[in-house]
Amino acid sequence: MATPQRRVRLDPRMCEGHALCLELAPQVFDLTEDDVATCHTQPPDALWDKVKAAVDACPRGAITIESEPYPSALDRAGRTTTP
Repeated sequence: MATPQRRVRLDPRMCEGHALCLELAPQVFDLTEDDVATCHTQPPDALWDKVKAAVDACPRGAITIESEPYPSALDRAGRTTTP
């Protein structure tokens, strides 16, 4: 069974540079010279509450958290884990 892996996704086309994410989670988010947010896609576990607060605070909804299963070692080797 695969374990879900969380990732932060930020759509730079939607970002308007309000920087609320940077205020809430400065260890995860940053702004470019053009005032567009960037982020670390896989922050440490201790920062996920701050990431969730940034997602909720973003006025444009430019930040999302995705959960997707990552493959087991057998899956990565090209073999299936199901019969």
